[in-house]
Amino acid sequence: MSELRLDFYHDVLCVWCFLASARLRRIVKDYPQVQVVHHAFALAPELNSIARMFGDAESGKEDIMGHWAAAASQPDGEVINVELMRSRTFPYPYSMPGLLACKAAEIQGGMPVHWDMFDRVQQAHAVEARNIVDPAVLKDCAVEIGLDVARWEVDFASPAAKQAVEMDLREAEQWGVNAVPTLIFNQRWILPGAVPESTLRQIVENLLEGKDPTAK
Repeated sequence: MSELRLDFYHDVLCVWCFLASARLRRIVKDYPQVQVVHHAFALAPELNSIARMFGDAESGKEDIMGHWAAAASQPDGEVINVELMRSRTFPYPYSMPGLLACKAAEIQGGMPVHWDMFDRVQQAHAVEARNIVDPAVLKDCAVEIGLDVARWEVDFASPAAKQAVEMDLREAEQWGVNAVPTLIFNQRWILPGAVPESTLRQIVENLLEGKDPTAK
């Protein structure tokens, strides 16, 4: 079997990405030939993005909670705490702080640490219903995954982290990525949306065996 590159475009706000990440973790455990490359994609890049997209922040949050409920109902879904987030009084978060946190982790430890940080920030968001715009929450995540926190704080505030996010966004535009999760297999086959783990496994197996990835 050959190796397989899998580019994973994701956002810390996206609960479907939370499910996709867990599915990919299980797949990579079974297929160590799969190399996952993480890319930031900002669904709500700025502080007021949610309000602009939905008319106001409250309507935006309620609409997003519908997506949370749908993701939480998935048979292999993670524990997504819809009601706890619905009860929170802080504005629904925007993307950039969490994405910068992941890039700062990547600067320190490469793609595996980006993935660890992404999962921990998403857990803080979707399970613990914490405000992942708050630097203190992101710092807690950095501590919990074992980063050099002083270095992470410098990188989090650095131009390098911002540039890394911006580069991912430009690459996403070049690929035609306009939603997350989106997976790109071997820099050729693009698969958008929340895809069942069984389907992902079949695609991975086919590609590793040199077959058409769409074969049954």
